[in-house]
Amino acid sequence: MKIDAVDKKIISILQKEGRIRTIDLAEQIGLSPTPCARRIVRLEEEGVITGYTATVNQDKLGLPISIFVSVELENQGAEALERFEREVVGFEEVMECFIMTGSQDFLMRVVAADLASYELFLQEKLTRIPGIRMIRSRFALRRLVKRNRLPI
Repeated sequence: MKIDAVDKKIISILQKEGRIRTIDLAEQIGLSPTPCARRIVRLEEEGVITGYTATVNQDKLGLPISIFVSVELENQGAEALERFEREVVGFEEVMECFIMTGSQDFLMRVVAADLASYELFLQEKLTRIPGIRMIRSRFALRRLVKRNRLPI
């Protein structure tokens, strides 16, 4: 799929304002509403636009703590990696999880209300996954940058 300058404008605007009406978006990019809507549908069908969501303040929802958790497995075989992935996908506290290179196999960003709730997450969920060699937790003191938009 080729993404041209108009597609990039559409994506940029939708990243800032996902609830914009198609007619208003079309006006901003200089298209009529029908071709604009067609482009949006194509971008969705091609998987460039993967969804629409509300951005929520985690502090206001009572989850002020972000913890970066490194996990090292006992072995890095496909079965062990897949087992870990299957388990972690179901943990709602895990906001992001990446498979990594180097000494750590996975890096996750976990949210929690307090230290006790994070301890419960460790005891009841994460440490029950078979095959984990080591878990390292680092607590974020303050967020400096948060972006929800990719640079276009």
